[in-house]
Amino acid sequence: MNWTLYLRDRLGPLFRLDTWLPTELPEYASGFFYTLGSLTASSVVVLVLSGIVMAAFGPQWWTVSAIGFFVRGVHFWAVQSFFFFMVLHLLRVFFSAGWRGNREITWLFGTLSLLIAIPTAFTGYLIRGDFYSQWNAVQAKDGLNALGLAWFNTLNAGQMYGLHVVVLPVALGGLVALHIALVRIKGVVPPYPDPDERIANEQAFGQK
Repeated sequence: MNWTLYLRDRLGPLFRLDTWLPTELPEYASGFFYTLGSLTASSVVVLVLSGIVMAAFGPQWWTVSAIGFFVRGVHFWAVQSFFFFMVLHLLRVFFSAGWRGNREITWLFGTLSLLIAIPTAFTGYLIRGDFYSQWNAVQAKDGLNALGLAWFNTLNAGQMYGLHVVVLPVALGGLVALHIALVRIKGVVPPYPDPDERIANEQAFGQK
């Protein structure tokens, strides 16, 4: 097997300019509920940018400095909007059967993104440095010990910082990128047929 040819055929659509900068979209994709995915992705962009700034200046900056406190607030509210829009997006896709048309992998990557986002947000909350984050770290450590997950040491600020800034964001970013790429390649799933349209089609084909 020619792996070069295989990879070119498989990955070719991923690197086409039309995939990422489409000039036309289906009419149904202009509805409000079809913008929830874009709003989720926009929240990710704000999260990444504010997170990079915070990581560059360090914990003392976002805890003491007024500007750092503001950037931390932007990062915090971006997390809230991310989960808000992501859950709404997941519900919309679920009730419209977004896995139709061989889109199962697209749905899987989206669901895994939500699952990875939860520990990402949790580890971020633990490195805030205030009393509430420290108290939650102690309570979480007891719960994780009871589950046999003592290696996940919530009291280890270095471990939580590394997971939140490097490991989990890389995994989450990769899943989101793959999800968006598959949406662009396979297209947005259409809504269910309109009842009147379905009846008309049945009558046209002589079905009862």
